[in-house]
Amino acid sequence: MSTLSREETESMIQEVLEVYPEKAKKDRAKHLAVNDQSVEQAKKCITSNRKSLPGVMTVRGCAYAGSRGVVWGPIKDMVHLSHGPIGCGAYTRAGRRNYFTGTSGVDAFSELCFTSDFQEKDIVFGGDKKLATIISETEALFPLHKGVTIQSECPIGLIGDDIEAVSKKSAKEIDKVVVPVRCEGFRGVSQSLVHHLANDAIRDWVLSNRDAKSFESTPYDVTLIGDYNIGGDAWASRIFLEEMGLRVIAQWSGDGTLAEMENTPKAKLNLLHCYRSMNYISRHMEEKYGIPWMEYNFFGPTKIEESLRRIAACFDDRIKDNAERVIAKYKPMMEQVIAKYKPRLQGKKVMLYVGGLRPRHIIGAYEDLGMEVIGAGYEFAHNDDYDRTIKEMGNATLLYDDVTGYELEELVKRMQPDLVGSGVKEKYIFQKMGIPFRQMHSWDYSGPYHGYDGFAIFARDMDMTLNNPCWGKQTPPWKVAKSSDAIRAAA
Repeated sequence: MSTLSREETESMIQEVLEVYPEKAKKDRAKHLAVNDQSVEQAKKCITSNRKSLPGVMTVRGCAYAGSRGVVWGPIKDMVHLSHGPIGCGAYTRAGRRNYFTGTSGVDAFSELCFTSDFQEKDIVFGGDKKLATIISETEALFPLHKGVTIQSECPIGLIGDDIEAVSKKSAKEIDKVVVPVRCEGFRGVSQSLVHHLANDAIRDWVLSNRDAKSFESTPYDVTLIGDYNIGGDAWASRIFLEEMGLRVIAQWSGDGTLAEMENTPKAKLNLLHCYRSMNYISRHMEEKYGIPWMEYNFFGPTKIEESLRRIAACFDDRIKDNAERVIAKYKPMMEQVIAKYKPRLQGKKVMLYVGGLRPRHIIGAYEDLGMEVIGAGYEFAHNDDYDRTIKEMGNATLLYDDVTGYELEELVKRMQPDLVGSGVKEKYIFQKMGIPFRQMHSWDYSGPYHGYDGFAIFARDMDMTLNNPCWGKQTPPWKVAKSSDAIRAAA
């Protein structure tokens, strides 16, 4: 459990908030909380999914990032056309390590940057004609693509380009799916809104395409939804699902294809990894097609075993028996990993601040190694994310929502974790403070971290980071100041 009591944690929060004006302090106090496992609904202790304060640095992504970078971008055999100025499209190109099989530019296109490159005259006269021309040129240059998505940037919503009309006309001309996505960056309070809107685009423009077509199904057809295959995560997960006897008929959006998305309504069970980004489409398929869905967690052996048994419970005794065999097969490997790394990591404290599902899903993997998560928060969570998180965290540990750069630094200084796991924007700040850091959005260029194979890599990376001798060579700025004061006082 946390070394701080509930009263000490509450006092620390108030100290951090003291620098704010009264109105800002009152607002931010709603987003910082002490965890209480007895609370059933997180809304009673923490506020989320609200606008960030103007002028306060936040690490949230915009709506465009939620569509182009998360939901649609990793679909490999479609062209994702950023409709607007060049900057947004260039920024999202190949940024998240969504591994895929295929040849880039031939039958895979997620690494490439397609953009309408808006100029001033396009803002004045509109970009509809230009957009239609680009789609035609794309068809000529990359004939093996299976479809196009139009990822609208901020100016598109402001000038009123009719991307839906262009999509319908272009789809008839090239005889392929063309999907308009209203993901202008200014929409909503974070990228979370466009997870919903992008899911709606899948619902309206993709899923029904094969409703009337035949599909050779089996009783064991499942899908992996909301796994973005960062560092090969989805591949690591498929291994033991297929060893259980399940048939994965679709995997998206990491290493996903348009055909797999269209096949998804034929599944017997949808397995959902990233709840925040894909629960909307999972609920739709449950309502329209009667397909149940289940959230799973493949971080660390404890959570893997729990998830495999819950998944197997949805099928017959054959799958249940196979699940136990898979668990038994990998148990010696996991015991060896834990025996090697747990003595080096036991008792180490971690603070997490990431998007999506990781602040709660990855807690079990740390605990398998004897580590303790003393603080966790999300960039763009909703209350139901925190509902799930409070049960995973210890009592009197710290919860923080859309935490500002200042707040996160001050909380880390006071709580003194042994490791911080967050995004690339925070990475170099904490490293300069002399605090071990792992970039937990894209695994710091390592991975996979999912599955049995991934846990071995996860444990190695945490050990490599925490026990690196470089941290003993650095002095955090606040310790430098104290040393200087001591020297002056002695003089």
